[in-house]
Amino acid sequence: MDQALSGSAGHCGMTTWQALQEALLRSHPELARYIEWLLANLNPIRFDVEDAADRAWQEQRDAAQSLTRVTDLPHSALSAWGRPASRDAPYLAGLIPDPVENSLIDHDVRAGLGSEAPLFDDWRRLSDVRCDIHVLEDSSGRRLEVVNVNATPVESRLGTDMIYYHHPSHSFVLVQYKRLDSRNKEYRVNKQLLDQMDRLEQVAKLSSKPARPHEWRLSPDSCFLKFAHWRESAAPTSELAHGMYIPVSYARVLLDDDRTLGSRGGRIFSYKRVDRYLVGSEFADLVKLGLVGTVGTSVEQLRDFGLQRAREGYSVVLGFETSEETPRTRATRARSRSTKKRPKVNSYSPPTSQPPLFDVPGS
Repeated sequence: MDQALSGSAGHCGMTTWQALQEALLRSHPELARYIEWLLANLNPIRFDVEDAADRAWQEQRDAAQSLTRVTDLPHSALSAWGRPASRDAPYLAGLIPDPVENSLIDHDVRAGLGSEAPLFDDWRRLSDVRCDIHVLEDSSGRRLEVVNVNATPVESRLGTDMIYYHHPSHSFVLVQYKRLDSRNKEYRVNKQLLDQMDRLEQVAKLSSKPARPHEWRLSPDSCFLKFAHWRESAAPTSELAHGMYIPVSYARVLLDDDRTLGSRGGRIFSYKRVDRYLVGSEFADLVKLGLVGTVGTSVEQLRDFGLQRAREGYSVVLGFETSEETPRTRATRARSRSTKKRPKVNSYSPPTSQPPLFDVPGS
């Protein structure tokens, strides 16, 4: 003890820790959730890139962490994790919620849900999908509902979609994950990708023309491809997966250019062949500032589209943000790099509510 207090602490062996853990839980069983959460953060699970379930969870984790970057909410709220019992389960099924006191109190207060029921709660009662939800709220009134839904077995999954919807501006952005070859950092274009790009281009038809200044976008693109790569057997970190964010319209231009033409006639995306792309921080800044995304997209369109993508065979990680921020205050917050005045955040996984008495409010 004297050694620890002097600032020269070491580590204990597994036998000592197990005995200490058992003693702690005998005296304070309420610490079980704290210990589980702490161990999950200290010993993150390593993903096996050769395993289909691990690859899917790896992508969904990155999508969930991207949502916290876009909203400036703490990524640690979605980091503590253990493998779910089912290989087909969403990433959020293994999430170990932050057991801080405020989160526990907030969870108890909201156990009845009432008007605070998650907007996508009814998805959890559908027979053909598996849906998990986690909510982050800060003291300024901003609320992020993270919805993770799978509707197909992992072995037949087509990949992961991240969809972020900003309710005040009625705008959403979609990112479709594609994995670069871990050795050459290449992605060979196939018919499946071309078909998926055709479908993503249809999303543009959901968007309206901008009528007000905050509705203007840099381009009509609301869908991006993220060509990502992970190190084999690497433990998860707080950083997003390295990769190239490419708007679908730009991907079309690249596919018509000789630089993506392979030696055997096929098309290839890689760092060597793509000169310009966005990295994670650049993409997040564009979304935060409302410079990319659809215009005038309703909640009903979002619900239909998200569920459709899941039933088509994608893992969907959807973030639904509500707030009272004006476009100006949102931009001011996005540009602020100070962490001193960040609002306090509560994080909880809401229980399944009773069937709603009224229809879910629209946009």
